[in-house]
Amino acid sequence: MKIRFFAAAAAAANTRYVELPTGTLAELMSTCSEENTDLARILPLCSYLVDGVANHDMNSLIPSGSEVDVLPKFAGG
Repeated sequence: MKIRFFAAAAAAANTRYVELPTGTLAELMSTCSEENTDLARILPLCSYLVDGVANHDMNSLIPSGSEVDVLPKFAGG
């Protein structure tokens, strides 16, 4: 599946996306931030979209082939 990072999350990840095998949202974010303390600090503040739909359950299994968007809080309204 593709994990896409936006704004500050992309800057912290040093990439716009990564490809990972399926897992829960928590497992996927843990894998992404294992060796990246900057990304690890940002991820808890992010919102997540799975195939364009907001997902607030970090324990939900993300289906194979899905696209996960990692959206940090944006300034402004």
